[in-house]
Amino acid sequence: MLQPSIKKNDSAAKWLIAIFSFVVFAVVVSLGKIQLNVDLGFDVHIFATINAVINSVIAVLLVGALVAVKNNKFLLHKRMMMSALVLSILFLVSYIAHHLFSGETKFGGEGILKTIYYIILITHIFLAAIILPFILFTAYRALIGEYEAHKKLAKITWPLWFYVAVTGPVVYIMISPYYV
Repeated sequence: MLQPSIKKNDSAAKWLIAIFSFVVFAVVVSLGKIQLNVDLGFDVHIFATINAVINSVIAVLLVGALVAVKNNKFLLHKRMMMSALVLSILFLVSYIAHHLFSGETKFGGEGILKTIYYIILITHIFLAAIILPFILFTAYRALIGEYEAHKKLAKITWPLWFYVAVTGPVVYIMISPYYV
């Protein structure tokens, strides 16, 4: 096992995670009401493409990290998970930029495709909205060296995070033909 990377301070961690999670949630929710009509000189939907690529890489990192930890390669696991966290921050910045500059896009498909799209979209949005504090608490438990608590949380967090990371690019592929 690895040595703890940070000193345990549960009360501070709980507050920081709660505040950060709330702020991110509030910003993302407010994106539906805000649009900046600024000509950036390029197609703003490039941010959506970047988001899909980042989410795809995160999904690969999550699988790689799972394989690494199953093979007792704890340092590799940690590096891959920390990379997934950093990429998640970059994703969030790009996601905010996309929605600020492009506004909402309506799905134009019909029939069963529309139903499938909305099922994937709704589950993706719901899980993306609730997963952040789980991810942060799971990472925190690992960083302070509480590996049993980390493992217990990760059994819940990993599949949810993986689902969000995989369905993000699926939603992008399905809606990208309707970007204007």
